Amino acid sequence: MRIFCTIFLLLTFVSGFSQSSALAKNYFEQGEFEKALLVYEKLSVQQPNRIDYFIGLVKSHQQLENFSEAEQLLKQKLSNARNYPQLFVELGYNYSLQNKTELAVESYNKAIEAVESNPNFGYTIGNTFEKYSLLDEAIAAYKKAMELNERVDYSMQLAQIYGEQGNLEKMFESYLDIIEKNKGFRSTAQRYFSLYITEDPLNEANSVLRRTLLKRSQQNPETLYNELLSWLFIQQKEYKKAFTQEKAIYKRVDEDLSSIVDLAYIAIGDKDYENGREIINFVIENSFTPQNRLQAYQILMKMEVETATPEKYAAVENKFEALLDEFGRGKDTYLLQIDYNHFLAFKNNKKEVAIENLKALTKQALTSYQEARVKMELADILVFDEKFNAALIYYSQIQNKVQNDVLAQEARFKVARTSYFKGDFEWTQVQLDVLKKSTSQLIANDAMELSLMIRDNSLEDSTQTALKKYARADLLAFQERNTEAIAVLDEVLVDHKGESIEDEALLKQGELFEKTGAYIKAIENYLKIIEFYKDDILADDAHYRLAQIYETKLDEPDKAKYQYEQIIFNHADSIYFVEARKRFRMLRGDAIN
Repeated sequence: MRIFCTIFLLLTFVSGFSQSSALAKNYFEQGEFEKALLVYEKLSVQQPNRIDYFIGLVKSHQQLENFSEAEQLLKQKLSNARNYPQLFVELGYNYSLQNKTELAVESYNKAIEAVESNPNFGYTIGNTFEKYSLLDEAIAAYKKAMELNERVDYSMQLAQIYGEQGNLEKMFESYLDIIEKNKGFRSTAQRYFSLYITEDPLNEANSVLRRTLLKRSQQNPETLYNELLSWLFIQQKEYKKAFTQEKAIYKRVDEDLSSIVDLAYIAIGDKDYENGREIINFVIENSFTPQNRLQAYQILMKMEVETATPEKYAAVENKFEALLDEFGRGKDTYLLQIDYNHFLAFKNNKKEVAIENLKALTKQALTSYQEARVKMELADILVFDEKFNAALIYYSQIQNKVQNDVLAQEARFKVARTSYFKGDFEWTQVQLDVLKKSTSQLIANDAMELSLMIRDNSLEDSTQTALKKYARADLLAFQERNTEAIAVLDEVLVDHKGESIEDEALLKQGELFEKTGAYIKAIENYLKIIEFYKDDILADDAHYRLAQIYETKLDEPDKAKYQYEQIIFNHADSIYFVEARKRFRMLRGDAIN
């Protein structure tokens, strides 16, 4: 019983201190410095060894301009046997508040001298200097500690300070020193680099990092510097230069093509097909296994499909057939076969051939996941061919076959989308309500977006006439019949002008205009959304798409900058906010840090 009472009293005692500390902090933050002072005085008497309470007391005096009292407290604490040399920095700062510069410098020097007598004080003193933005003094403290004790390393602190000072060369040098000692730090360092690096090769930080890496590479030809140079060139979208670095790494290591394959994906994703083709051909030529060569050919064929014009479709088909003749038509090539049949159905107007090919593939000895992937493509093609009921059967089979995989959730979303294409909006909503809780954020977002669109456009139109037309246009867009989709959306915009569906129709039609290269018409649509629906949820989409057209298609950076600025100031909750801010600052010529 006595032990229980002792523990209870101790907990009550500790809880009382915690509440008093929070109260003092709250008073200070609210600007009630006299009240904060009284609480900190009490706390400092009760727990004289708590330096945070003591600092709170000093700060309260400083806010009340009781500089003499603060000075007396600091000097008294410094004279005690218990050593708090960072208080020399606090004393110096107290002098600086009174414009007593010489006394402040004198105290700062005493703090650095304390590091000389005991390097273990380096972090505490350096950190206190940083707190007051005394960066040169902080550098001196950290460096002195490192000189006197080789076991301590403040390279990270130094790098961050150099960054704050704008001393880019020293900052990069410090980070590279850390990477040399600990290769696992590289990805962290690259995140710090990204605060300064932009897509512009002429940006000062880009130039400094490139020079620093090249210099180090000459002094110490490690693959590390090739890897970092490759990363830098990728940020600058200079994929040919990145490829040169990756080849240099491969020649030294001569065992792994994965980073070169990754570079090919990046280049192709950025639509740099010329360099993407060169990179992937290198992979094909240097692959040691059939699996690696097959993967490389799959990437190459994706690029061929993406860039082919209708008159080249026969040649693309022949290339697919030649690859399947070489690698076989079994389970090992199921991904290549999916891509091939997608091309046949969606591009080459051979839906029936694609359907028969995929049905035959499902009879191979596939894993459950492989079979689900094949059936997903088969179902998509059946939707494309407007054989909705057959597609729904396959989507349902996928949900049963891979119940715990995100592929099952994707199949359920496609069931909802197919019902939507059919005009069965009630059943669509049932499916979407389940998918709003999907573990896949992308699927959950898509489900929420489609659900809101259906609900919003069913309230004022019980017959759902406009929504049915819009769904038809959506299906035509899925079938890549863009001209027909645009015509149906024209009907929606004429027959249902002023109704809630108008902004969705304008946005969808604008996207289709972009796909067909009719950028001026797309701009007209997006400007109408901004003019008439500036407070609705699609306004940020319109601003962002306008900015992208102006920046990437029409080379009008000032107009692009204006549209990005509208997102920054008027749509802070937009999914485009971060990218808009980045693009705006780049167009304005800022250093991104």
